[in-house]
Amino acid sequence: MITVLIAEDQHVIRTAIKALIDLQPDMQVVADVDRGDQIVPAARAHRPDVAVLDIDLPGLDGLSAAAQLHAEAPSCRCLILTGLSQPTHVLRALQLHVRGFLRKDAPSADLNQAIRRVAAGQRVIDPELVAAALDTGVSPLTPRETDVLRSAATGASTQAIAQTLFLSPATVRNYLSNALAKLDARNRIDAIRKAQDAGWL
Repeated sequence: MITVLIAEDQHVIRTAIKALIDLQPDMQVVADVDRGDQIVPAARAHRPDVAVLDIDLPGLDGLSAAAQLHAEAPSCRCLILTGLSQPTHVLRALQLHVRGFLRKDAPSADLNQAIRRVAAGQRVIDPELVAAALDTGVSPLTPRETDVLRSAATGASTQAIAQTLFLSPATVRNYLSNALAKLDARNRIDAIRKAQDAGWL
């Protein structure tokens, strides 16, 4: 029997996934949570074979939770479900030892098969997501340029970004200018959009 933990913040989707898995004769959901910071405690308590994690969770995102699981409960293998089309998440997932990465809109039979394969130690990655990740590549932004652009995405002013990141306003403007050039963006908003679409923020 393959034991499964589900982490999904939307109640209807979580309930549907649980019902789908519990219909399988060789699988059983032993825990379901709605926050990322509940994943590791639930895994410690129930020792599932596979954790099916939404990538976008409150408290802690699915990829960060997967990294914690790998460190603290390595016998639990992770399968990430995503409704997002940010290709760099696939690259990060592979670096974090995630065994599966599947779109939420995949057919139910694909999810069941993916859980079985991940439980068996195989890797299951949506080929379209892999192709998109390879096309997109790694971020051209430095960590500091990323921090500044992420802060700008909240609508913060240059002065506010400078105070938050302990930089001078001139340095913030330099980082933003570099980010715009690297992303071939027309302005700050265009740069934010391009970076978010690529999954770099």
